[in-house]
Amino acid sequence: MRMELFGTAGIRGSVRERVTPELALGVGRAVGAGVVAGAAGDTESGDSPAVVVGRDGRPTGEALAAAVEAGIESAGADVRRAGVLSTPALAYASQGRYGVMLTASHNPPTDNGIKVFVDGREYDRERESAVEARVAGGEAPAEWDEWGGSEAVTPLAGYRQAVVEYARGHGAPAGGLEVVVDCGTGTGALGTPPVLRELGARVVTLNGQIDGHFPGRESKPTPETLGDLREFLSQCTFDLGIAHDGDADRIVLLDSEGEIVHEDTVVAILAEHFVRTATAPDPVVVTTPNASGRIDERVAAAGGRVERVRLGALHEGIAAARDGGGDVVFAAEPWKHIHPAHGGWIDGAASAAVLVRLVAAQGLAGLREPVTERPYRKVSVECPDDRKADAMTLVASSLPAAFPDADVDTEYGVRLQRPDGSWTLVRPSGTEPYVRVYAEADEVDALVDQVTGVVADAVADAGG
Repeated sequence: MRMELFGTAGIRGSVRERVTPELALGVGRAVGAGVVAGAAGDTESGDSPAVVVGRDGRPTGEALAAAVEAGIESAGADVRRAGVLSTPALAYASQGRYGVMLTASHNPPTDNGIKVFVDGREYDRERESAVEARVAGGEAPAEWDEWGGSEAVTPLAGYRQAVVEYARGHGAPAGGLEVVVDCGTGTGALGTPPVLRELGARVVTLNGQIDGHFPGRESKPTPETLGDLREFLSQCTFDLGIAHDGDADRIVLLDSEGEIVHEDTVVAILAEHFVRTATAPDPVVVTTPNASGRIDERVAAAGGRVERVRLGALHEGIAAARDGGGDVVFAAEPWKHIHPAHGGWIDGAASAAVLVRLVAAQGLAGLREPVTERPYRKVSVECPDDRKADAMTLVASSLPAAFPDADVDTEYGVRLQRPDGSWTLVRPSGTEPYVRVYAEADEVDALVDQVTGVVADAVADAGG
């Protein structure tokens, strides 16, 4: 029976019940064995394949990293110990080799997690399945004289310089721009503030110490947890605010009054910029089915096109778009962005750097002005797991029937695009007993009411 370890963002969970040292050892050995066998990708070659290992600031990270490192070395691969750093910095360090990051991102401090990289990209489903199979099979250690060794590496300076050089190709010098960065006591403190200062901005850092207990605020940046940052901005005279989660792959943008800029508006701003500045004949932006139509509108206005892929699979979407002949200039799902010209990983510091340069050139209000921000809602309809498949089959026929003027896409749930620019998406939750409903419309409450009614009927009929 297949062991399912990986979710949409690696392995994640309680360190006492799921992401234990025993699991970390097994995953490390599975990754190391795959690297040695060449099963995880054809990047670094030679007699001594290497895996760079890093961790965020959680108190459990040191022990879990030690377990992962022991597993990798006992499989015959070498370890490069990067210590505490952000997930984007670890991904940068994995270019030309492999990487393992110990992080639970925005989860509470009781959790931890494991993300695996090859050549700067997260493992795809095929590679994840290979790791799961090796863990389930109880991969044995290599022969005693074939075990790997370890040495320390320091990739942070190179990573920060790479972000600075990338950002300088966009927008204008940030001299005089005043920015507040809330790092949430996460590893973003090692990246974003020094990068923005190097670009010329005046930066004030909140929660800039690294502490995996997250004493300043919860790791996940939300309107509720960002209260201190929002108050600070509203009382002072800064141009914008930026917030990260615990490992700095997510980014939240706030205006000078402390109001959060909708995550899809941020994607629309960046997507339009990258399409407008692209030199390729077919610029493509990859996003997810729940992303706003405002992204499509701005990309189309700039002369590009949008391709969608399931949540947690931006890398797959990029590969598919490239296979189709498109040049992917940007990829994003809510709060998480990939900059292909910079690297193949999600990078909150890179987005922060580019946004600061764009704001310096046009002002945040000027960037937002062309973006149509219709009301957006997400709701959940209760649905037992054993009814989800039947309920979604019913929704696939009943929802289009309720909106006969809409274009229908059933590749990732059921998504309806209406002629007036409004849209809705219905998809089953992969982790909870719900069917999710997303909608964007001028009259969004009325649209949500109608869609949730159709979904509730489908759930009820699926139980009959």
